[in-house]
Amino acid sequence: MADAHERRIGYACAFGVLFVWTGFLLTARLSPSQGLAPIDTLMLRHGGAFIAALVLVAVRGWPRLPAGHALVLTVFAGFGFPYAAYLAFTFAPAAHGGVMLPGMLPFHIALVWWIAFGERWTGRRLASLALVATGVGLLASDTFRDHPGAWRGDLIFLAGGLSWAIYMAFVRRWGVLALDATLAVALYSAPFTLVAWWWFSGIEGFAGVSQGALAFQLVYQGVFAVLVAGFLFTRAMNALGAVTTSTITSLVPGMTALAAWPLLGEPLGVAGLAGVAVVTAGMVFGVAASR
Repeated sequence: MADAHERRIGYACAFGVLFVWTGFLLTARLSPSQGLAPIDTLMLRHGGAFIAALVLVAVRGWPRLPAGHALVLTVFAGFGFPYAAYLAFTFAPAAHGGVMLPGMLPFHIALVWWIAFGERWTGRRLASLALVATGVGLLASDTFRDHPGAWRGDLIFLAGGLSWAIYMAFVRRWGVLALDATLAVALYSAPFTLVAWWWFSGIEGFAGVSQGALAFQLVYQGVFAVLVAGFLFTRAMNALGAVTTSTITSLVPGMTALAAWPLLGEPLGVAGLAGVAVVTAGMVFGVAASR
């Protein structure tokens, strides 16, 4: 009974991540048009997360894990993943981010888990990955055609996704609780980001950016994309495992591409819509196989 309850919590958290990550990709794509450089958006992300994390620390206390572990998690989840996303969005549209970050995450997980834990790929898992790969390929063929120079951003996206998979591997190896991992990344990232931001950009980086845009990115990137998404994803992984969690989040590319159509003016064709359907089928099959 306890296991079933834990899995229900895991599924609820994993599907919650879908919406927060979709919003993260859309708002990250929006940030360059708001006049924000990647380092500026990273500063807003970590500044907002730090303020919110201090409130949680006052209630719950400091993250219960060694400082060395916290720093390692911060390198991969606090810097490697988000900065790659912000930088890549200066070259590539939202649909590319959806394909190359959460869309490719099941493959990053499969690679990292094989190297770190010797985890074999079952036939059902390979079939699920094949469906996801087919859907991602269809989506890519539709969205990449109109952005031939976006390959630079695509490579950066892949590096960011790999960084997140490595973060997940350390969380599993050390048995870190979701809230501890989330708070550690939020608290340890901010001081380093402040120094880097002040050195490379400073307050001049916000010149010409509206107060509304600054407040919006501070709240969404800091509170939702770091604390809410970080907790939900790590909690889902602890309950369901990395394979099932990353399979569910493979829905994010389709959700992002569909939302970017009306919100950012980045339309989908027939191949893109078919890709969304196939990725969804791969997710359903992967989750069913994991049960």
